[in-house]
Amino acid sequence: MSITNATRGATVFDIAGDPLHTLDPRGAAEHAHLEGLLRCWMRETNAEFTAGPLRVELPTTDLTLVTEVTHYSPTGWHRFGPVRLKGPGGFIRDTADPVTTVALLANEAAASGGSRPGGVPAGEVANLIERTAESVRRVTTFIADRRANPEPPAEIDGFLDAEQALILGHLHHPAPKSRDGISDHDSAAFSPELRGSFKLSWFAADRTVVSHDAVADAPSLAGRDAVELMAELAGERPSDDRVLVPAHPWQARDALHRPRIAALVRSGALEPLGEFGPEWWATSSVRTLYRPDADVMLKLSLGLRLTNSRRESTRTELRRGLEVNRLLDAGLADVTFQAHPDFSITRDPAWLAVDEPGVPGGPALTGLDVAVREVPDGIDDLRCLAGLVAPQPGVGRSLLGKLLNGKGAAAPDRWMADYTDKVLVPMLHLYAATGIGLEAHQQNTLVRLDSQGNVTGAAFRDNQGYYLASSHLPGLLKLNGDVESTLAVVDDDTVDDRLSYYLLRNQTLSVVGCLAVEGLAAEDDLIAVLAERLHAALPILAQAGPDGDRLARRWLEAATLPCKGNLLTRLHGIDEVVAPLDAQSVYLDTPNPIWENRQ
Repeated sequence: MSITNATRGATVFDIAGDPLHTLDPRGAAEHAHLEGLLRCWMRETNAEFTAGPLRVELPTTDLTLVTEVTHYSPTGWHRFGPVRLKGPGGFIRDTADPVTTVALLANEAAASGGSRPGGVPAGEVANLIERTAESVRRVTTFIADRRANPEPPAEIDGFLDAEQALILGHLHHPAPKSRDGISDHDSAAFSPELRGSFKLSWFAADRTVVSHDAVADAPSLAGRDAVELMAELAGERPSDDRVLVPAHPWQARDALHRPRIAALVRSGALEPLGEFGPEWWATSSVRTLYRPDADVMLKLSLGLRLTNSRRESTRTELRRGLEVNRLLDAGLADVTFQAHPDFSITRDPAWLAVDEPGVPGGPALTGLDVAVREVPDGIDDLRCLAGLVAPQPGVGRSLLGKLLNGKGAAAPDRWMADYTDKVLVPMLHLYAATGIGLEAHQQNTLVRLDSQGNVTGAAFRDNQGYYLASSHLPGLLKLNGDVESTLAVVDDDTVDDRLSYYLLRNQTLSVVGCLAVEGLAAEDDLIAVLAERLHAALPILAQAGPDGDRLARRWLEAATLPCKGNLLTRLHGIDEVVAPLDAQSVYLDTPNPIWENRQ
């Protein structure tokens, strides 16, 4: 594809001319999904294009999607004008709809075999179409509600406000707000986008069907184990013969229809108690819950398919949070924390789960479980990166755009430099020093801000998201007392690939894309700042561990870097929570914006 009149500099933030801001909620939701589909398609087919008119040829059906690239973004944050569908005899629709469009693109991809041997599994094209239609419907509701209620209520603090800002969701996903299995009534209470809150559901379980563990001296537990903590959260005294187990209300209702849970209830080993206690709010992940007055957050299993996966914990994930906590206590990351004292890892110091006893190989989880997450120190200053950069259709600038708008032309460059130094580089340092790679995508990255909105530090959260480079396994086992590690151990090259997507493309380049698409800086300038700060960090990364600057140098010097393809991943029906690491998602090599910026 060839486009003329290319522009790679800063755009103009023009609400009056932007379909996301001017169309009615349904129209804005449909346009947002069309943009997401086009971003996915252009990236995952490695199409060459730039600003100006764009034609996406679909030879399988002899149709063409026709639009205009209103903002070309080297980092992938493209914006598009209205999308039209053209056939051999002329235009079929003046405005394409996302359901028809995803059907056309999915069938086009399936006709070429998708991206894996054996092609696209039967039924997955229809499944993707259904999920996209559902996502459009939900985003329509979210946009309408946020336009009607742009300001958060008094009980929503700054941390939670950012968690609730992801109105459109992942900008490179065909169905970013798909939540199959949840009713509109439940969505009003359970959706962070609608600022809903709800009481926990509780079960009383016989101690013989409950497993739990905790870090004894974790400050957030204040000397309590998981059983004692749950009783306190439920407002009851611990019992000698039963354990109180919290559950998400949706999960609690669904679990009662599962044969394994129903059998435990019939046996008397498990008793549903209903919903009670104080209100909790969903954070951006939907299943991790927050209460401004609580000492901890709760990460609960939730059998809904959110984007690519059903969000139910595994035993390994529950144990992994404690392993990381204990490794940190043993000094694993001290060298990183000394070099970057304003960077931290949010700990998950306890877990509790209802088991199915008598299962070969050990008890099996039933979907009733909870991981306890600490509330990080200074949470009032922490903001989820995904919430900071998320578009606010019909409301105005993103939270990050509001922070920097009117502060002068130099402010975005300074913010980018500080972000690189205080958020990205510490994560690279940790990997260089320990071999632990953080799956720090936008939602898992918390940015610490001062009263002026300047970056002062960061925190990582997620008891699932730890890779361990296999070259570092012997040292970790020695520190871990030769106990088998729960970390996802993979070869170094695979960790490099994953971090190239999560740390660079998904996380850091989202800052570049957001600031550029809102007209606050030229993307090339921001990428140049990022490259300069990565260059400056090379010596300290090299000192952190053998070949410690390897990954940063790759980002600076490679023409292409790995990138996850969410359209193809979803089309193949891959559940990333349970899939093998080497087949967890569809990855492809795409142009490296840092390298391109130097050419």
